[in-house]
Amino acid sequence: MNKAELIASMAEKAGLTKKDTEMALNSFVTSIEESLLAGEKVQLVGFGTFDVKERKARQGRNPRNPEQVIEIPASKAPVFKAGKALKDLVNK
Repeated sequence: MNKAELIASMAEKAGLTKKDTEMALNSFVTSIEESLLAGEKVQLVGFGTFDVKERKARQGRNPRNPEQVIEIPASKAPVFKAGKALKDLVNK
C-alpha cells in the first residue's frame, strides 16, 4: 500500500474527503518527526512505539575491497516497535 492508497482507505473509513485525510496524515507524520527530532518517544498504545536509536561508531569492510577497513561514524536511526495488540492481530 502506498501513500495514495492509504489516504483513499482512510478517507473511506472516516467519511472524510481525500484532501482532508491527506492533511491529517501529513500532520500525523510531521508531529512524529518533530517529536523524534526533539528526542521524545511517541507511544500509541496497542499500535506501537516510534523512537530514535543511537548507533555507535564502528569499523566495517568495504564491499568492493574486502581487505579495506573503513570507519562507520556514529548515527541515529528512527525505529518502530510494534505493540502487543498489533503483533497479535498480525499473527492470527
